[in-house]
Amino acid sequence: MRRQRRTYKPEFKAKVALAGAVQDDLTMAEWVKKFDVHANQVTEWKKQLLCSAPEMFGSTTNSKEEPEEEVQALRAKIGQLTMENNFLERGRERIHGPKAKKW
Repeated sequence: MRRQRRTYKPEFKAKVALAGAVQDDLTMAEWVKKFDVHANQVTEWKKQLLCSAPEMFGSTTNSKEEPEEEVQALRAKIGQLTMENNFLERGRERIHGPKAKKW
């Protein structure tokens, strides 16, 4: 009979990844036995931890500036699209007459 698929909480993943990344005193087989997870899973969590570690300690000023610039760009795009929509609406009214209101 197949074993039911497991889901692990982020806290457990972090614990296993930190233990594997910081404490290299055990072999992979011992890690697998200790935490009862597959070796590939331990390796993947460790890799994810090491890849995301620089982001945790990076400067926070850059992360706040990027969304502000993105908001400004999106507002400019909204303004441009509104102007184009109004222009096309006026052109349609010239050709087909005013738009009938729905009640």
